[in-house]
Amino acid sequence: MGQKKNPRRMGDNAAMAKGRMLRTSPQKLNLVAQAIRGMPVEKALAELTFSRKRIAQHVKKVLESAVANAENNHDLDIDSLVVERAFVGKNIVMKRWRARARGRTGKILKPFSEITIVVKEVEEAA
Repeated sequence: MGQKKNPRRMGDNAAMAKGRMLRTSPQKLNLVAQAIRGMPVEKALAELTFSRKRIAQHVKKVLESAVANAENNHDLDIDSLVVERAFVGKNIVMKRWRARARGRTGKILKPFSEITIVVKEVEEAA
């Protein structure tokens, strides 16, 4: 006798992946997430591959993970996947300090963030 299976949090035609502890501010990460929202997956992967933002390579890994989840865990067709949602959240902030004049300190904040990407299978409009 085991625990009952939890119901899915999203539809049968969607899959999700999360990237945690990404070493950038949520504001900078959101610029990359905004660039791929609503795009077909192959166009989003091309966009991230050639983006000049450093964090785009980490976002690309998360998107590839969401596609792999869709294909292997939920039996979705990867050619008809679209980035339905890509949203960003805060994570921890490392606090450091730097010596300043007259015995004072300057605060240095090193933020981390996380991204959640949801891909959805859509029918081709012919």
